[in-house]
Amino acid sequence: MADRTGQRATHRATQHDLCVAEPDRVRNVVLVGPTAGGKTSLVEALALHTGAVTRAGRVEDGTTLSDFEEFERVHQRSAALSVVPVVHGGTKINLIDTPGYADFAGEVRAGLRAADAALLVVPANAATDGSLDEATRQMMREGVEAAVPSAVVVTKLDHARADLDLVVAAVSEELGDRVLPLFALTTEHAEVTGLTHLLAHEASFEEARAAHARLVEAIVEEAEDEQLMDDYLEGGEVGEEALVADVAEAMRHGLFHPVVPVCAATGVGLTELLDLVVAGFPAPATHPSPEVFTPAGKTAPPLTADPSGPLVAQVIGTTSDPYVGRLSMVRVFSGTLRPDQSLHVSGHASSFFGDASGHEDHDADERTGALSHPFGAALVPAPELVAGDIGCVSRLTTAETGDTLSTPEEPRVLKPWTAPDPQLPVAIQAATRSDEEKLSGALARLAAEDPSLRVERNAETHQVVLWVLGEAHAELALERLRSHGVEVAVSDLVVPLRERLTGAAKGHGRHVKQSGGHGQYAVCDVEVEPLPGGAGFEFADRVVGGAVPRHFVASVEKGVRAQMELGVRLGYPLVDLRATLTDGKAHSVDSSDMAFQAAGALALKEAAESVGVVLLEPYDKVSVLVQDALVGETMSDLSARRGRLLGTDQVGSARTLVHAVVPQTELVRYAVDLRAATHGVGTFSREFAHYEPMPEELAAKVPRRPR
Repeated sequence: MADRTGQRATHRATQHDLCVAEPDRVRNVVLVGPTAGGKTSLVEALALHTGAVTRAGRVEDGTTLSDFEEFERVHQRSAALSVVPVVHGGTKINLIDTPGYADFAGEVRAGLRAADAALLVVPANAATDGSLDEATRQMMREGVEAAVPSAVVVTKLDHARADLDLVVAAVSEELGDRVLPLFALTTEHAEVTGLTHLLAHEASFEEARAAHARLVEAIVEEAEDEQLMDDYLEGGEVGEEALVADVAEAMRHGLFHPVVPVCAATGVGLTELLDLVVAGFPAPATHPSPEVFTPAGKTAPPLTADPSGPLVAQVIGTTSDPYVGRLSMVRVFSGTLRPDQSLHVSGHASSFFGDASGHEDHDADERTGALSHPFGAALVPAPELVAGDIGCVSRLTTAETGDTLSTPEEPRVLKPWTAPDPQLPVAIQAATRSDEEKLSGALARLAAEDPSLRVERNAETHQVVLWVLGEAHAELALERLRSHGVEVAVSDLVVPLRERLTGAAKGHGRHVKQSGGHGQYAVCDVEVEPLPGGAGFEFADRVVGGAVPRHFVASVEKGVRAQMELGVRLGYPLVDLRATLTDGKAHSVDSSDMAFQAAGALALKEAAESVGVVLLEPYDKVSVLVQDALVGETMSDLSARRGRLLGTDQVGSARTLVHAVVPQTELVRYAVDLRAATHGVGTFSREFAHYEPMPEELAAKVPRRPR
């Protein structure tokens, strides 16, 4: 069995282990948490504990199952979701490991779409000052906002500053008072040696009995089981089996989050966590599917995880592998996916999110290639993929991440998850002519792999711009371009400026040339005046007596328009102008359309030189989401960027949305600066507002527009 790097895999996973026929025997679980929270190490420990591997890898050594890209090995952090399936108690558990760094939040959202439940991973040393850091809070919000049942996993119990009680209290501040431990720690000589199940009545020490009472009360209230409630209120003994059975129902409502402490290094809590996943997390059939539509946009019947139902699957990840070509990782929501099967591939991101998604709608019929179960980098052959399972499909040339796969006879479209909005522009250019020829195809593959990356080809500035989430996202994108055989260089971003006249003026355009044969002769007088912002261009003709023949009037207008596009100061388009043709001269033989176009352009240039030109810069309306404590600092920073504050809105109990209009030239690096100022969690959105004059001291430093 070969992995996607061309190396031999050294684990025990086999086709027999990973093939399932019944959705009830599948659990899809995504791990969500901050960078260095222990998610990848936990996956390694669970794979070793269940016998899926013979030896656990280490993040520090670059040998883990989940982090197999070169970027991940070098930087020792996850950058893409990966799936490692394990088997426990006859149930296949697809562990979906996701990055914890904000630059790769799009991978987290893809993982949440593929999952039916989430493990919110928090290290035991995360609350040494009594509260969680904002990066951890942000990742927990991603998990909760996806509306999937979730449990809290506290990792790194062996850390010197581990404090389970402090972490539980801090998580409760974020998620509510229904964050309750399922287990108490058993210690010996100050070291954690095991766990005591708090649902068991034989919990002997006083603290465990109190925790048992709180836990039972929460499960009874949130499970909405009338019989269980009656037994509890009547003071009867509530059985452990009944409580365990109702944990899943309590979690389903999104208000109850059981806590399981684990230690990847010692193995403490691994069996208990796996037991909870199998017994307490929903099977695919009991978790609602995404909204489903027809390609025409009509609502379609809801899906059920039925292997015999109509085929509907969604692409949750895409890679372009040098060994196996394009590989689409899919979650099957209905039906059964088989090799060499006719499929309809639907991508309708712009229908749901508008053109700003950067992905045009597409529909195509294809045939599947080989199917496989992903096991980190390795691919285990699969005869089929049933509803509820996750697998990989080869040979789909048009499928992109977020696309829907269905049958050509009954095509369907699943609403894609909302990708994070990339706000950091990175201008790139091919290093060589050979790279330039390959760049377009490589960018198409890059966009197909990552919905949170947007490729812009700016017709005005003639730049190719990658819109990314941050510097790490940019670095990953450039590395993936290199893996596609394309070398690029990063260049300074050109912001599209405009020019406008400062007042009314007159211009005389004279284009007269004689070089044997027909010459060129055109003379025109043009009056120009600026119009209010956004008014556009107006052209009027006040010529009397036929000084400029009627059929050449339009030529003068074309010449003025052409010169406006070329600019009159630094090569930026001239806007908001009224031009009036007042007089001119023509020659019966030498006058032509081209001659009068040239004369019109010369008249505009002369008029502009006499009155002066101001540079206009684009302003965006910006909404910045930050912690309450950083509102003042954020507002001061926006003001320093020449922004004008518009107001604030409260979001929840601890965050504020700051509104302002800011010049685009001041926002080029704002995504990076904001993240640094807000400890990695500040976000912003923006939309074009209008153009305003640039201060002359700044305009004097602007270089001529590149051509």
